[in-house]
Amino acid sequence: MDIKQNFSLKKFNTFGVDVAAEYFAQVNSLEELLEAVTFSKNLHLALLVLGGGSNVLFTKDLTGLVIQLDLKGISEEKISDSEVLVTACAGENWHGFVEYCLRKDYGGLENLSLIPGNVGTSPMQNIGAYGTEIKDTFVNCKVLNLKTLEVETFGAEKCSFGYRESFFKKEGKGKYIILEVTFRLRTRDHVIKVEYGAIASELESLGTERPTIQDVSRAVINIRQSKLPDPAVLGNAGSFFKNPSVPKKQFLEVQKEYPNIPNFPQGEFVKVPAGWLIEQCGWKGKQVGNVASHKLQALVLVNATGGASGQEIFDFSARIIESVKDKFGIELEREVNII
Repeated sequence: MDIKQNFSLKKFNTFGVDVAAEYFAQVNSLEELLEAVTFSKNLHLALLVLGGGSNVLFTKDLTGLVIQLDLKGISEEKISDSEVLVTACAGENWHGFVEYCLRKDYGGLENLSLIPGNVGTSPMQNIGAYGTEIKDTFVNCKVLNLKTLEVETFGAEKCSFGYRESFFKKEGKGKYIILEVTFRLRTRDHVIKVEYGAIASELESLGTERPTIQDVSRAVINIRQSKLPDPAVLGNAGSFFKNPSVPKKQFLEVQKEYPNIPNFPQGEFVKVPAGWLIEQCGWKGKQVGNVASHKLQALVLVNATGGASGQEIFDFSARIIESVKDKFGIELEREVNII
């Protein structure tokens, strides 16, 4: 294993922010990972593990050791006539993994097509889109306990999944490294979810009357590509903010002044699209210096010139949070991990 010093992370984060890691190692096996972790322990170095770098914003150079987890491999175990367990290593590209499952006609992940990042970070965020979340098909994940250096298995209950949240972002933050994830997928009698977003209308425009899971994936890809910038072309981390859930009483007060506010009731709370709130505050398509809110989706912040620093992007997001709070009394929360 090769440990580099003063290593640029520009190619390892989808914002394309140029910061340096004091030490950097790309690991391809559990043995190399243990070697890297031991190296950090012996030198008392801070440790950061990177997957695809798709949900992180670096605001400064990093001291300590950054590990880029590149574990690869996919395996299967048929458990019934209609279900299969599929396990993917943490370094597998998420969309590549979804495509693998679709080629096998395994259903359950099709609505999560084209989400950037790697498999290993999917449980951390409980990634979700178009009515589907990781927790819907998640069985367990194997993790490395950084204190004991032993491999453990966490089920769904231990992971404490919430909206873009999990145990790994709260109590378990910085204590475990996800090595692989196992999903329970259907091999037949697929449950087709088309009632969320614009999937149904996109399928209609494609002339698809009886959609397969492959058709749903194609529709999701078309929708995402029509409104979300490609990180390889324009640096971004997808949705920068979470959609806020506000108490029903607070929402009704806001609705009096803004009758057309989109909303999704959830018991005693109401979820409001963050993108709509941001757009109403005049940020959609607006650029300040090197940073902008994307012209097609206000929820996505972009490195408009390619030269933005992480601090610039953070400051831009802070201005958005402040303006939404001033106008609606609703405080947005960043979905992206700030480092």
